[in-house]
Amino acid sequence: MDAKEIVLKTLRESSEPLRPSDIVEKSGLDKKEVEKAIKELKKEDLIMSPKRCYYSAK
Repeated sequence: MDAKEIVLKTLRESSEPLRPSDIVEKSGLDKKEVEKAIKELKKEDLIMSPKRCYYSAK
């Protein structure tokens, strides 16, 4: 699994929106990997940001 898939899976398993630091903690990925994956997933319209700096899967 690549970082994008792991971030998306982590967001889908969460019952509430997560901050990037929460995703790092739950997924075990590096902070830079998570930030890059979030940027790409937002571009692909697979995740949304219900409030500033929080993310959830669509």
